Amino acid sequence: MFNIEKFDIKLDTELIGRSFILCDEVDSTNTYLMKDKNITLNGTVILAERQTKGKGRLARTWFSGKGLNLTFSVLLNRKKLFKNPGLTNLTTAVSLGTAIENLYQLKTELKWPNDVLINQKKVAGILIESAIQGPAISKMVIGIGMNVNQAVFHGEFRIEPTSIRNELGQNVEREKFLSEFFNIYEEYLETSIKKPEFILKEWRERCRMMGESITVTHGKGVKYGIFEDIDERGSLILRLKTRKEKIHFGDVSVS
Repeated sequence: MFNIEKFDIKLDTELIGRSFILCDEVDSTNTYLMKDKNITLNGTVILAERQTKGKGRLARTWFSGKGLNLTFSVLLNRKKLFKNPGLTNLTTAVSLGTAIENLYQLKTELKWPNDVLINQKKVAGILIESAIQGPAISKMVIGIGMNVNQAVFHGEFRIEPTSIRNELGQNVEREKFLSEFFNIYEEYLETSIKKPEFILKEWRERCRMMGESITVTHGKGVKYGIFEDIDERGSLILRLKTRKEKIHFGDVSVS
């Protein structure tokens, strides 16, 4: 079971993770925070040892071994972050990559729009959901699934999965990673508001697909082009034969 005392000793944030909900089992940590109107404190975290309906992007299911990984969500209700959810997505990915590199000296790669890879295998994914009130966003929930100590993965996957354990060859302390991530995340969220170009630079440096010929798939639609760049909102800039197009969502693979 996740040890909150171990986690709290290493936590050095003002808000993120200070309100912490630990559950043995929920349907989805994102759904929990999205539906509970009584949870309003910025930075509130819910972590579940097991999700019965864990969610990935594009309505996919996220499976995780009970007690082995980190499946959690963070409530953000700071209005300045609502102006650019795409940048918040990139900030989350950069923070995860930085935490992995700091603690384990493992080189990470970021795959647009929301995957964290090690040795071209997926170690973490991000799902951002927003609540709308009137014309504006009222809160954002950042869902993260991180493979920590799981050794075996069953099923078929778009990207081969891995875990910190598999890459290091030994189990690691989940509490230490989560506190390290939150310490970085709180700082980088502030940076994303005051100096967004830093986040964009850090993301670009970890993305190996930029400059490559790629295939972008969404639903039944497929587009081919060069992954030229990302813009300030985190959209992918796809260079076609005669023009450039901004891609806001979809699956990307090297052609």
